[in-house]
Amino acid sequence: MTGPSEDTPDDAYERRAGGRARIPGPRTAGDDLDAPETLPPAPPSHAVLKSLLGAWALAACSAEETQAVEDHLTECAPCAEEALRLRDAVGLLHPEESLDLKPLLRSRVLEDCLGKRPARIPVPVWATPYDTETARLDALLRDFGDSEWHTPVRLKWFEGERGRSHRTTVAGVIGHLLTVDGMIATALGLEDPLGSEAPPGGPAERTEHFWNSSPHPVTRTVREPWRSQGHTLVRTVSFAGRGVAELAVDYGAFALPLGDAFLERAFECWVHAWDIAEAVDYPYEPPSGPHLHRMIDLAARLLPGALAGRRRSGLAAPARGLVAAGAPGRTLHLEIEGAGGGGWDIALDSPAAKPSRDHTVAEVALDGLEFCQLAAGHISPEEAAVGQTGDREAIRDVLFAAASLSRL
Repeated sequence: MTGPSEDTPDDAYERRAGGRARIPGPRTAGDDLDAPETLPPAPPSHAVLKSLLGAWALAACSAEETQAVEDHLTECAPCAEEALRLRDAVGLLHPEESLDLKPLLRSRVLEDCLGKRPARIPVPVWATPYDTETARLDALLRDFGDSEWHTPVRLKWFEGERGRSHRTTVAGVIGHLLTVDGMIATALGLEDPLGSEAPPGGPAERTEHFWNSSPHPVTRTVREPWRSQGHTLVRTVSFAGRGVAELAVDYGAFALPLGDAFLERAFECWVHAWDIAEAVDYPYEPPSGPHLHRMIDLAARLLPGALAGRRRSGLAAPARGLVAAGAPGRTLHLEIEGAGGGGWDIALDSPAAKPSRDHTVAEVALDGLEFCQLAAGHISPEEAAVGQTGDREAIRDVLFAAASLSRL
């Protein structure tokens, strides 16, 4: 047989923390012998707290243990240094996901989760394509090494009657997205990524200023401010409530309602992600069908205004007649096939005219992805594989107007 063991203070603390035993204290004459015995909590020793650092770094401590450890870290420098090393080591146990995941996995998981438990502050429908496309592009960038950030990328757009291009790098493309997204940020009263030196004008002027403002090439460090700004934009409009979608965003030569500006930024994010993926020889899927449909719808709604602008510049045939605002006029029917497709009636003689199937003078059919390439200035109107019937002049003018929607 063995006699009763003697507990150290540390043993007593560990047993209390585990809930298995209490150390009996001295009784007084007034104590109730049948009452449960209690002890005031003894402060844990340095050795006990040091032994808890691993569990604390993994967030596996109880609330009481966590408080005790954190109080100790403010007084003990060696333990504070050890805790910092352990927290860094824990971070290495959770590497970022592989780039080989399916591109649409994130949106599918979110859709499934939100379908079961809707978010208390949902992202507006018109902002979800931007939220998704920025996340997909960020997933592509996540595995890039330093050398890949300097891979040459050629940006393409259409101007006047011909295509234009500019050679930059992957980092330069993200800098371009950062500065143009900054126009939405300023419209929302947020900080401009270009700061107080932001030049007047639109996307081209802002981008050129960003590219030329530093004597050194843009590096991978641009990823964090771009991604942080995107999160801030989505969070801000999610909390803003109704009515914010109509807020005007100034693009220099024109303005768009905030809802359309978010769709435009989603479209450009996808197009430039496509440019980057092509430069590094990596596959990249198009947006989901519903998101692609919203992007195509925006382009279709902008076509009458783009056509009128080309007409004022002498680049399109004059209107066949004056049409009062809201009155039916000559119409081109645009049929987009494939994912995200649909049918749109385009007013030809005035942006204020009402499209009318009874006044249709031409019909055009295009694959959805090819129409997006045309609107992005990646293919010319002559290169687009178009099914067409009717007024050839009207068809040419609309195709060139679609290409003119692109810009740097």
